[in-house]
Amino acid sequence: MRLFPRSLTPRALVAGLSAGVLALGLLASPAQAAPTGIPSKATAQTYLNSLTVAAEANAGTYDRDLFPHWITISGTCNTRETVLKRDGTNVVTSSACAATSGSWYSPYDGATWTAASDVDIDHVVPLAEAWRSGASAWTTSKRQSFANDLTRPQLIAVTDNVNQSKSDQDPSTWQPSVTSYRCTYAKMWIAVKYYWALNLQSSEKTALQTSLNTCSS
Repeated sequence: MRLFPRSLTPRALVAGLSAGVLALGLLASPAQAAPTGIPSKATAQTYLNSLTVAAEANAGTYDRDLFPHWITISGTCNTRETVLKRDGTNVVTSSACAATSGSWYSPYDGATWTAASDVDIDHVVPLAEAWRSGASAWTTSKRQSFANDLTRPQLIAVTDNVNQSKSDQDPSTWQPSVTSYRCTYAKMWIAVKYYWALNLQSSEKTALQTSLNTCSS
């Protein structure tokens, strides 16, 4: 169930959420299980310094099907369903592992949702961005591992239209509207690119450094 229209701006979304919560007599909690592997500021800085800066390549040959997802993780649960359970609160699932109830807080825009259909699982480093940054040379098996990586901070439940608006942009052109989350977002992005040995663009590195400078730890 949506508490406000999809077409509102991020700022209006937050305002609409607050009004909807008051009207329903509910208390929205910003609590969310964080993805694993988010480094400290110091570690992220070391990672960022070591990454190769290079121009993107092979953009025209990208195909999302080259990154098989979502794969089965356990029992009947695939990667999307696993992240929905990890990131949600009081999530109830069917025998097929589909989330039938629960709530999800989206740290990108500060919205809370009570229907899994309103939530996307964001690839922090988009698949197309990875392709342009080195993944075009990988095997399909490695791209599958990247697309379903639950060990690094690569997957996170967020508002669906926010994820769609982000698309395949890097931090030089897209950042979470919740400014307090930009430090965490930068550390997540850096950790993923470091582990997978993906390149950075110069403008991307500058944007990440700017965000990292705001981190307290």
